[in-house]
Amino acid sequence: MGVFVYLPLVLPLTALPIARLAEQHLHPRSAARLLATLAVILASCSTLCLGLLVVVGTAQLPGNPLPDGWSDDEVRDAVPQDRIAGETAVAALTAVAVACASAVWRHYRFRSRAHRALAALSTTAEVAVLPDHVPYAYALPGSPGRIMVSSAMLGCLTEAEQGALLAHERAHLAGRHHRLLLAVQLAGCANPLLRPLRSAITYSTERWADEEAAADTGDRRLTAQAVGKAAIISHRAATGTVAAFAAAGPVPRRVAALLGPLPPERGWPPVLTPTGVAAFVAAAGTALSTLSSLNAVFALFVAVEAAATPLQES
Repeated sequence: MGVFVYLPLVLPLTALPIARLAEQHLHPRSAARLLATLAVILASCSTLCLGLLVVVGTAQLPGNPLPDGWSDDEVRDAVPQDRIAGETAVAALTAVAVACASAVWRHYRFRSRAHRALAALSTTAEVAVLPDHVPYAYALPGSPGRIMVSSAMLGCLTEAEQGALLAHERAHLAGRHHRLLLAVQLAGCANPLLRPLRSAITYSTERWADEEAAADTGDRRLTAQAVGKAAIISHRAATGTVAAFAAAGPVPRRVAALLGPLPPERGWPPVLTPTGVAAFVAAAGTALSTLSSLNAVFALFVAVEAAATPLQES
């Protein structure tokens, strides 16, 4: 296998071109789902690759509880510099576990604090207005989900703009955008090369909610006005895994998109255009990278399994 065993660790770089094209040319709903799926697959391959490198690179170390067959020369020859790779993979896998655990902890700590604030209000309404001089609004997932908005934010918007704000937050809850955001955040923890996808998915989820709000209000210009005004006065939510109104993504691009035509529902641009050709090449390259990543992980797994099987049967 040689250096190809390391492919799952570097192939996430190939997802960046598709992320840029998806942001610009796909419907934001399709872009968010596509990029989140891609991030999870590539992160899973990367993490599994690290785990297999740990097995191959450390099986020969004294006191290691792994089966002796996993330290055979045939298996170790599949990984260049197997011992160095194994020891490095141990450190990397530990860092991945710590980073993922920290991200999940911060996410649920924020949700817990928000739910405690809700309990203090003694209200079960869908929209919870918090008496706060800091302007903010965000969708709080749960059963059921709630919309958290400060009195300062409502005070800065007209009644019509408030309707656009609430429609935007309802779209976040209905689309379960917090799951996509958390998934891509964990993917970035698993492989730092996937972190640029986070901004692409964050932008896509915000655009998705913008379009749902525009459809609900029936006025794209009003929604654009609400997004722009809220962006000027709002403060960013305390966590990157909870969608905050007008706080994420390049706001001028979102406003410009709302003032433009409806995004296409059909998917990719026409193939016989320069944009279509670029999209096709990027999609084909990303698909090939994903398959190569899966193939490299599978080949290494087969090599380890083949070495362990004779020992188990004896």
